[in-house]
Amino acid sequence: MQISRLRALRGPNLWSRHTSLQAIVQCTPEECAIEAASPLARRLRERLPAAVVVRTVGNYDPIPLARWLEKLTLALQTQAGCPVGFSHMAPAPEPGVFQVVVEYTEEKVGLLAFEQAQRLLAAAAADAPFDTEAVVAELRALDEDIRLGPSTGAVVEAALRRGIPHRRLTEGSLVQFGWGAKQRRIWAAEVDRTSAVAESIAQDKDLSKALLAAAGVPVPRGRPVDSADEGWTLASQIGLPVVVKPRDGNQGKGVTVNITTREHFDIAYRVAAETGQVMVEQFLPGHDFRLLVIGDKLVAAARRDPPFVIGDGQHSVRELVDTVNADPRRGEGHATALTKIRLDDIAVARLDLQGLTPDAVPGAGLRVVLRNNANLSTGGTATDVTDEVHPEVAARAVAAARMVGLEICGVDVVCESVGEPLEAQRGGVVEVNAAPGLRMHLAPSYGKPRPVGEAIVERLYAPGDDGRIPLVAVTGTNGKTTVTRLTAHLLAAAGHRVGMTLTDGVWVDGHAIDSGDCSGPKSARKVLMHPDTDAAVLETARGGILREGLAFDRCQVAVVTNIGAGDHLGLNYITTVEDLAVLKRTIVANVATEGYAVLNAADPHTLAMASICPGQVILFGTDARLPALAAHRAQGRRIVTVEGGDLVAINGAARARIPLAEVPLTRGGRIGFQVENALAAVAAAWGCGVTFDAVRAGLASFVNDAVSAPGRFNVMDFGGATVIADYGHNPDAMRALVRAVDAMPAQRRSVVISGAGDRRDEDIREQTVILGAAFDDVILYQDAAQRGRADGEVLGLLRGGLQGAARTTRVDELRGEFAAIDHALGRLQPGDLCLVLVDQVEEALAHLATRLLEAQVPPA
Repeated sequence: MQISRLRALRGPNLWSRHTSLQAIVQCTPEECAIEAASPLARRLRERLPAAVVVRTVGNYDPIPLARWLEKLTLALQTQAGCPVGFSHMAPAPEPGVFQVVVEYTEEKVGLLAFEQAQRLLAAAAADAPFDTEAVVAELRALDEDIRLGPSTGAVVEAALRRGIPHRRLTEGSLVQFGWGAKQRRIWAAEVDRTSAVAESIAQDKDLSKALLAAAGVPVPRGRPVDSADEGWTLASQIGLPVVVKPRDGNQGKGVTVNITTREHFDIAYRVAAETGQVMVEQFLPGHDFRLLVIGDKLVAAARRDPPFVIGDGQHSVRELVDTVNADPRRGEGHATALTKIRLDDIAVARLDLQGLTPDAVPGAGLRVVLRNNANLSTGGTATDVTDEVHPEVAARAVAAARMVGLEICGVDVVCESVGEPLEAQRGGVVEVNAAPGLRMHLAPSYGKPRPVGEAIVERLYAPGDDGRIPLVAVTGTNGKTTVTRLTAHLLAAAGHRVGMTLTDGVWVDGHAIDSGDCSGPKSARKVLMHPDTDAAVLETARGGILREGLAFDRCQVAVVTNIGAGDHLGLNYITTVEDLAVLKRTIVANVATEGYAVLNAADPHTLAMASICPGQVILFGTDARLPALAAHRAQGRRIVTVEGGDLVAINGAARARIPLAEVPLTRGGRIGFQVENALAAVAAAWGCGVTFDAVRAGLASFVNDAVSAPGRFNVMDFGGATVIADYGHNPDAMRALVRAVDAMPAQRRSVVISGAGDRRDEDIREQTVILGAAFDDVILYQDAAQRGRADGEVLGLLRGGLQGAARTTRVDELRGEFAAIDHALGRLQPGDLCLVLVDQVEEALAHLATRLLEAQVPPA
């Protein structure tokens, strides 16, 4: 078995909406038919639990080895606790080749599972041992290490329930919600509007305490010290017991409370000093409470108890701790609801105060405290007390958060009860936290979980705001770049700052931020991350969908211009027009329920996509008599068509008309494919809620020249002859261009053409078959990039299409695009027409511009 390609599909894709791995797997004839009773199948079953094997292969017999790979990759992830359930295997056209698709939630975990599934298959084939339990443990550890922690995860889950899109920006906890100008970011429980100043104040325990005191919030007495001796002197002045902690710290690191002896003090000082300067302050009697403030509201409160064990008269403290740590809710760090208890120096010192050691056996029922501070991060537990908080205690917590300037704040309070004012019980605020952990509120050890993730999302986005901007995805065989540009122009005319991706660059609010072929998901993500983007129009090419999936979870509008032959058929197992339609309909399948698919009523492949659209459908077509348009209109649904020389948008009895004479792109309606492009763009803008006044203004101001729409039917004058530059490169494009040229008067017509080597032979040949019936002169050229073809091979195919041409009387062949252009221009006479099918769009247009400028300058 060989793996020829492995891809991570990071968004909705050809196979599913799930993030998935896709592999091309080649099997030998023997590997294509493994009987269920074969030795290999038996050895595979021996290496996984029986229940897993049933889920692995189902009732297939014989079973291709590729299917074992697919299901084992999924099974290893599920055994590791990953919430995955989708996998698929599809045979490719070649015998013995399969496409294997397996869902993942964390890409690195999925890739490791795929690698280990291959190792498991190899071990079974060689009858070698394979430690499945160790592999599953490795996968589980990796997943716990890189997946979102509970605090960040809770906010993300709350956002998902609100329909707010998100993207993880790092392997850590930095997450973007929303798109473009509506984006917000969090880092765990810290939001983007938390200032660095507020965070620094919260880190400095002495400074924050001084500010809180100034705001009338009760705080314990104390200050920073520079040595253990100075600290013990201060402790004696304040009065024992005291608290020792780092001046700058969080998560309870280095904090020791209720210190009553010099020996205990020195241990606590050493631990705190590992973090930075040490603070000594008054110990407040009572319980440790965490109050969570979001904005100007107290949203949750928990009592935190220090880690402890209960003696049974039989087991040592160490053994009792091991038993408590075996609770599956306890783990290392913050990935689980609780953290494992540590038997470190601080714990040993606390045991000593109780007359115990780690190996002592406490009596039955004896409560043995392992630490004085009650942070969950050091093994403590939490009990929800939100409903018990006195209004004055809540007000003090909110005042503390506001005084420091924190949007989200964990206020640590020590008092006997949060049910009465702090001043009445010698309680106080001992600390404020800029990035508070949410575990104790999400999954308290005792009591009611609180929806703190939802509260944070409500702080980020007002009710009803889903953080989305109008997003239009455009695909198809021909016209998609022009439709993308025109749709973006119409949205801009409505006042939007539009982010746009194309085959020739990325633009945001009219400024180019990238160049080259930018019609894939990486470029789309740039637009959706840009803070100036408040509407996005994304050209969505087949290659990007195949390589990585979509850059978005759903779109407001999906436009499919048409589906035709010659669009890279034969590549990546897209071999037929039907295959291409299935791929391109991915954007339609991911339209929002309140959104629209804009579909070509004259194209049966495009029209069939209506059945999978989760939202509504707008049909467009130049012939209002098309049965699909008539039926759609009769059902009271939206259509955009042409009537009496007008572009007409119809919705039931309502209609809006724009004369095509006012749409320069269409040259008064004479250029048929540009009329179709205009209809599609108008429908897309309509689906985004753009007014028809803005649409009319946008159509009138859109200029289809070499600057605003390079290579898209750019018409120029060359000494009285007409020159047209276009990027058409498939048979359907040739037919559309021929129809357009037929509508333009000319004495003699010539065409300059090359061919892309990665097209099928028949698609290359058919282009000149079509052109040979419409042009008098054909200039063939061979470009530098033949894309895997032998020297002269593409020219031979183009020449073959001209055999027996109905109109062509002269065929010239040249090397190089610029040489061919110069040759064609040199033969032009006033009244002639020349169509230049450009390959290197930017360079060819620049060359044409230079030649046109030279033609305007009289000879010296």
